[in-house]
Amino acid sequence: MNERILSVLVEDKPGVLARVSSTISRRGFNIKSLSVGPTHIEGRSKMTIVTELDAVEQVKKQLNKLVNVIKIVELDPEMTIETEVLLLKVSINKETQTSVIEKANLVGAKSVDVGQDYAIFELTESSKELNKFEKLMKPFGIIEMVRGGRIAVQSNL
Repeated sequence: MNERILSVLVEDKPGVLARVSSTISRRGFNIKSLSVGPTHIEGRSKMTIVTELDAVEQVKKQLNKLVNVIKIVELDPEMTIETEVLLLKVSINKETQTSVIEKANLVGAKSVDVGQDYAIFELTESSKELNKFEKLMKPFGIIEMVRGGRIAVQSNL
């Protein structure tokens, strides 16, 4: 695996997300996925940052220099539960509608809207499963797609 997931506990203050992302990008490292949200602790947020394996040590060093960063944990790929959300709008017609909906149902995608010429599905799964679903729907014609960013926790904590 050529990527790593960092779980970063930060103070929930304005500008923290901008400082973290600019610290990483300013040094030429790529952020493959970034999500942030509140935690069970008042005034704290958790960032899940997916970056390249060869950059992870330098990213951790740079983030540790930021005042609002409380703790950084590199998640063990073998002990990590991860998920991501996808909204996918696919083209349908009378001939393909049943097939598209059946295939989406088989992988556990939830139909959130169906029109005469489109269907919108929501799927929450691992990134690998979302990639498979995208490939499955591609032949029908993807109109629009958005992914929400990966979130992860260590399973042995």
